[in-house]
Amino acid sequence: MVSLRVLTGDDWPLWREARLAALADAPHAFKARLGDWPRGGEERWRARLTLPGAHNVVALRDGRPAGMAGGVPGQGGAVELRSLWVGPGARGQGVGDRLIGEVEAWALRSGATTLRLAVLPDNAPAAALYRRHGFVPTGGLGDLLPDGVSRERLMAKPLGRPPDRETDHARGR
Repeated sequence: MVSLRVLTGDDWPLWREARLAALADAPHAFKARLGDWPRGGEERWRARLTLPGAHNVVALRDGRPAGMAGGVPGQGGAVELRSLWVGPGARGQGVGDRLIGEVEAWALRSGATTLRLAVLPDNAPAAALYRRHGFVPTGGLGDLLPDGVSRERLMAKPLGRPPDRETDHARGR
């Protein structure tokens, strides 16, 4: 059984554990490299979790990180999905779906109209997961990658309004 836990600044050791596991397991999926992160100490790890308006979540199985994702405020009604990772033992079990759903729910509660992300060009499994959740390529190119040639691929999903519970209840939903 996998549970989701929304993180606070005090959860930085759990965030560190998940992030280092993600970078070690799937270096091909992230712009950042494992060697970039062990340095810095508590302040660096805590900084990501205390970014104003951000939403970070870890999927836990038996108290250990099985996945992670973050939501970061953006510009013009958009927010960003970042750092999505599902551990090898949890893949194919809906953990990625739950993490994306959690960040999307946060985005809706935040009043965002668009959820954006950047995916590395060779990460076909991630791109397929995002397409399944309604993300489409924007046609724009993201940041330049360390090879100096390739760029991230940008995807976005328009967001509707959060459901009006009273109206839905009155309609028998």
